[in-house]
Amino acid sequence: MARRLTISLLVALMISGLFTFWLSQKMARNRNVVQAANTYVAAKRTIDPGETLKREDVALVEWPKAMPLSGAFNRVDDVVGRAALYPLGAGEPILDRHLAAPGSGIGLTGKIPSGMRAIALRSDEVVGVAGFLMPGTHVDVLVTYRDGTHPDPLTATVLQDAEVLAAGHQVQPDPTGKPSSVDVVTLLLSPEDAEKAVLATAQGSIHFVLRNGGDHEQAGAKPVALAELAQLPAQKPAMAVAPVAKKPKPDSKSWVVETLMGTKSSTESFN
Repeated sequence: MARRLTISLLVALMISGLFTFWLSQKMARNRNVVQAANTYVAAKRTIDPGETLKREDVALVEWPKAMPLSGAFNRVDDVVGRAALYPLGAGEPILDRHLAAPGSGIGLTGKIPSGMRAIALRSDEVVGVAGFLMPGTHVDVLVTYRDGTHPDPLTATVLQDAEVLAAGHQVQPDPTGKPSSVDVVTLLLSPEDAEKAVLATAQGSIHFVLRNGGDHEQAGAKPVALAELAQLPAQKPAMAVAPVAKKPKPDSKSWVVETLMGTKSSTESFN
């Protein structure tokens, strides 16, 4: 009887030991899962575009290692002193594309990629597509002008799919989507397109045409003349007619007849 009791106790101890070992291994694995995380720099508060990041604005946060973030920072010193290009929410990891390049300055200049130019254009359409010309939208630029070979004004598309960097003084769209009236729009252009924009403003009045942000197709639009609006034949410039020189009239001949009557004489002229 005592032997059976001893065996039962030994079996119970073995089972208890095995259970304890299994439980400790499981807890160790759970601890490893929790510790398997990346440390990234995140914003401690809401940060507006153009703000320069300070040390007290950011903090290190843990992020699941299974979900790595491309372009994230692991050191606070890597983001301090750089300007935000886009709004950042509290707790949001900061990525390299969110910040201006080191030493590039703050505000609009930090949003201009290398090799591109920003140019401000004033449009005759002050409201700008009912106020929906906002930063980040894409537009075509049309110019209405006159040339020396056509009697009617012409309208032509000079730029296509140009990105709006700023509308007035705004570099970010209104968070509520409220349209705003602007008189100056800043576009992001290549150096060649910037030259076209300057020439267009010097030759006539320009207008902005809003387009779908996902539509990047270049349309082959031709200039439109005033006569084409009513589908009338275009007027040809009148040709100058040289005045016809008048021929001088020939000199008319005249005859003189002298009449003698006794001692008197008289003369008469006939044409």
